[in-house]
Amino acid sequence: MRKCIVSIALLIAALSLNAQTQVYTVTSGEMIFSWADVEQAPLGGGAMDNVSSIPRFSAFFHVGQYVHLNFTDALGLYSGLAIRNIGFITEDDALELGVEKEKHRSYTLGLPVALKLGSFRNHFYVFGGAEYELLFHYKYKYWMDGDKHKTSEWFSNRTNRFVPSVFAGVQFPRGLNLKFKYYLDDFLNNDFKKGDNPLNDYSRYGKTQMFYISLSWQFDTRDFNKIWGGEGAERIYDARI
Repeated sequence: MRKCIVSIALLIAALSLNAQTQVYTVTSGEMIFSWADVEQAPLGGGAMDNVSSIPRFSAFFHVGQYVHLNFTDALGLYSGLAIRNIGFITEDDALELGVEKEKHRSYTLGLPVALKLGSFRNHFYVFGGAEYELLFHYKYKYWMDGDKHKTSEWFSNRTNRFVPSVFAGVQFPRGLNLKFKYYLDDFLNNDFKKGDNPLNDYSRYGKTQMFYISLSWQFDTRDFNKIWGGEGAERIYDARI
């Protein structure tokens, strides 16, 4: 998937050279509601079983900078870079050790590529695409007998280094954006093991595939030109996303 995303990104760059293509940048934040499909074996050994994952809400730190290319008023593409805080929470999956809750999260740097279809002049369109994300800062928390324990690592071996995903969503007028994303690979690295603590033996996980729903607001940089009365602001504002 990584080669596919890079190829599409190069195609976007080539198409942007077309004089008829409208190119502009967008800044975005996100509010993420995430879950995970988790399978886990008992800490003492045994068959894998589904584990309850409870919803996780995150609003910090999420920021994206995207380049949009509109070939017509109804057809376009976008790509860019985004930093997100993603993860999942499980409860009662290690009660034999007195662990009531576990949280796994990582900051990621993603490269999305998406096709969009709709009415850009009316600021309404649907979109879908794929993304490749680098997991660069991992944090693990668990609560045992009422006490919180945590560890964090840069470029940790506890997670997979890169995780691909697919997504689809709707862009509404006035910048509101609704998106669903599904990760195609596991969040955690189930080959990881450290020391004698069974909680640090990630072979106990069979599957840790995440998915989320996000709400975001898209800020077209040309809108700032309108606000500040820049040259040509009224002309370019009419053609924004």
